[in-house]
Amino acid sequence: MKRNKQIEMPSQELLEVEIQRVRYRKRYNSVLRSTIYTLIVVAALAVLVVTIWLPILKIYGSSMTPTLNEGDIVVSLKGSTIEQGDLVAFYIGNKILVKRVIAGPGQWVDIDESGNVSVDGKPLDEPYITEKSFGDTNVDFPYQVPDNRYFCMGDHRSTSVDSRHSEIGCIAEEQLVGKIVFRVWPLPYFGTVE
Repeated sequence: MKRNKQIEMPSQELLEVEIQRVRYRKRYNSVLRSTIYTLIVVAALAVLVVTIWLPILKIYGSSMTPTLNEGDIVVSLKGSTIEQGDLVAFYIGNKILVKRVIAGPGQWVDIDESGNVSVDGKPLDEPYITEKSFGDTNVDFPYQVPDNRYFCMGDHRSTSVDSRHSEIGCIAEEQLVGKIVFRVWPLPYFGTVE
């Protein structure tokens, strides 16, 4: 003889609790997936913005002291107008250098043996340097900056290899990474760079 087993049906309260648990899990998984997708998109956009418009650079060497020191981390801005006195980053071979724009296209640069710089016959006011130096140069002065190029020098004139030497020369516009606008490290010096 067969015995009929009766299946116990859960109570309505238990069913409602289980339905709520399943709905919560679905909502939780949906929100988690949505959050992960949003974070991935935001991270990708941040990388794109930093790569295309705001390259972040670490300073190596002492050619820009006292303005920038080794280990400083700076933000550069691509596509901005370059003017005399601006700090710029540019490619030389497979390196990125940071120097100060001294003169633009067509201007005449002259440096005397004491390291005094003049542009178009006017002495350059350089409050950002601590000592003047003629430095390592093999360029004949006065020197006219070619079209679409910039004459750049480091702030630490005695150690900087820059446009005064034919190894670097004047910087073409297509070599520019961007204009240095902001220092983010070290924190005590956080802010704009002059």
